[in-house]
Amino acid sequence: MLAFTGSRLDRADHIRADPEALAAQMGWRARLLALDGLLPALDDTGALQWGSLADADPQAELVFLGLDDGKPCFAAVPERGDVAPRMANPALWAAMAALSPADLAVYGGARSIVDWHARHRFCAQCGSATTIAKGGWQRSCSSCGAQHFPRTDPVAITLVEHADGRLMLGRGLGWPEGRFSALAGFVEPGESLEEGVAREVLEESGVRVRDVRYVASQPWPFPSQLMIGCHAFADDDALTVDTTEMAEIHWFARAEVTAAMADEPGARFLRPIDQAIATHLIRWWLERG
Repeated sequence: MLAFTGSRLDRADHIRADPEALAAQMGWRARLLALDGLLPALDDTGALQWGSLADADPQAELVFLGLDDGKPCFAAVPERGDVAPRMANPALWAAMAALSPADLAVYGGARSIVDWHARHRFCAQCGSATTIAKGGWQRSCSSCGAQHFPRTDPVAITLVEHADGRLMLGRGLGWPEGRFSALAGFVEPGESLEEGVAREVLEESGVRVRDVRYVASQPWPFPSQLMIGCHAFADDDALTVDTTEMAEIHWFARAEVTAAMADEPGARFLRPIDQAIATHLIRWWLERG
């Protein structure tokens, strides 16, 4: 099971779209996700901490996350969004590693949506202030009438397999020494997923790929990506690394990948973190033989 999947929340779109129904959810049964800025607050058991709407700043905008076993759940929009690179936030990585997959799914969705609100308080069309709408799943401009919706950025993350069975993995700039993962990049406007995979792999490694196939996807709140896991084959193993994006890229034999995924001492590289889709993609690749 991939991290950030299988959220226990019912998003209840019929409530979002009905102002009276939404207002009726904001009573004593409503729960507020406790956040320190954009970081999750954890209880004594390491689970997400929840409070009541009375705990929210009276001036804060509230986002309706959905229903959890019939209980309405909300999150408050922080004063500021996150503009720091994801690798520069060790506190966030530690918190994510501590959460259960179910809590991680709830937090990931909440973080993405409140961060979007914090960074999109003004209309992109006319520059006027916008207001929250549809339970937090829209912002509206009263000046020009424009409607703005939370964005999801598609990212293709690809396991490239050489015809001889080796696997291409890379280490991004700023990553810890030895930490390798699958190559990834944003799918650009006007591209198919397959075209995005081929372009990104070629740009970063100099290798052309074929037979691109979809494997699995995973929401990833940095800030609102949808990681689209793929697999592709390559016939040429000559690497030309784009050093403006990647620190290094190498080919790894199946035995080397197996050792790294088992955290064996002396393994050639450190595997991706458990919460990342890359870990699940590599395990899928090993299991399929």
